Amino acid sequence: MAGARYVVEADGGSRGNPGPAGYGAVVRDADTGQVLVEAAEYIGHATNNVAEYRGLIAGLRAARDLDPDARVEVRMDSKLVVEQMSGRWQVKHPDMRPLAAEARAVLPAGQVTYGWIPRERNKAADRLANEAMDAGRLGRQWEPAPRAAASGPAASGSAVSGPAVSGSGVPGPVVSGAADEPLPAASAASAASAPRAGWAAPADLGTPTTLVLLRHGETPLTPLKRFSGGTGSDPGLSEKGRWQADRAAEALAARGTVQAVVASPMLRTRQTAEATARRLGLEVRIEEDLRELDFGAWEGLTFAEVMERHPDDLTTWLGSARARPTGSAESLTTLAQRVARARDRIIARHPGQTVLVVSHVSPIKSLVRLALGAPPDAVHRMELSAASLCAVQYYSDGNASLRLLNDTSHLR
Repeated sequence: MAGARYVVEADGGSRGNPGPAGYGAVVRDADTGQVLVEAAEYIGHATNNVAEYRGLIAGLRAARDLDPDARVEVRMDSKLVVEQMSGRWQVKHPDMRPLAAEARAVLPAGQVTYGWIPRERNKAADRLANEAMDAGRLGRQWEPAPRAAASGPAASGSAVSGPAVSGSGVPGPVVSGAADEPLPAASAASAASAPRAGWAAPADLGTPTTLVLLRHGETPLTPLKRFSGGTGSDPGLSEKGRWQADRAAEALAARGTVQAVVASPMLRTRQTAEATARRLGLEVRIEEDLRELDFGAWEGLTFAEVMERHPDDLTTWLGSARARPTGSAESLTTLAQRVARARDRIIARHPGQTVLVVSHVSPIKSLVRLALGAPPDAVHRMELSAASLCAVQYYSDGNASLRLLNDTSHLR
């Protein structure tokens, strides 16, 4: 499957060199020139070169998050960064070596090319870098300015996929822009309050909103490891699954922190959610966007059976978040976008509360992946048992903290 084509424009600046520093990055559609993503961050005391590398890394990550298979042309007015990343100059300074290595690790080398442009052709990234430095001087994080709606296929909406995390493990930049498969225009309101991160966030962030993510209990298909998606036969819980749902409900009731219950519309998730809701005297609210991925022709098959019948499609799906199961209309990318919409709505309805979210393997993995700022293929590297618990906390500055993953202690 051919990837998209993007242009990344990046810049960084330091007022004093070294001094207060920031960077900016823009991702454009290579064919239309339309701005898809803007990213900026105040990074504290640093040199121009460090800021420029940080801008490059942010731009590459934003492009990768749009499409990990994309072909990317990087344009910068830093001759040093362009020549070093192109391999024509050595990276001699010890502060630059880890940054250059970090930039090279974002996307495979064959997908990225570098070109120098004069400063007057890099005004968008330069503006963002200066806005970030101005924001840092005032003790606040950079906020994207509203942009007029653009024309073209990518203009139907914008979203922030989740809080980014830098390679050093610190909160990443504020990112504004469209995801690789655009959201409907109705999502613009939630995008405005979607998770953001920044170095200049205030210390007192208030009580976070906690999403306790519960995978449904077993169905007759679960122990057979058969694909069971959001548009298939919709099996209910098995006897063991009902036992698991009761044990999860017992544990959650004992903690006494859950204040609301939300579930996917599938029968197995509603049954699991209702076990906890009954104990707590709560109603189950249904979120359509929490349903499982549509597995198309793979529905009801085992992994081995899919490999035998649709080997090329399965291999492509495992290698690209934009690929779809045979006969399906949905990729892991579109799944992540809809669960992000559900996440934003839940956070907006329940600020500072603890909400039980009962869903499926793929949506829960996607929420965890977005919270960590991990690449899309990270969902294939997680294990989530039936009736297992995860927990993510979301703070007012947009940072997310994974507190629990695949906890099954209540089932022992």
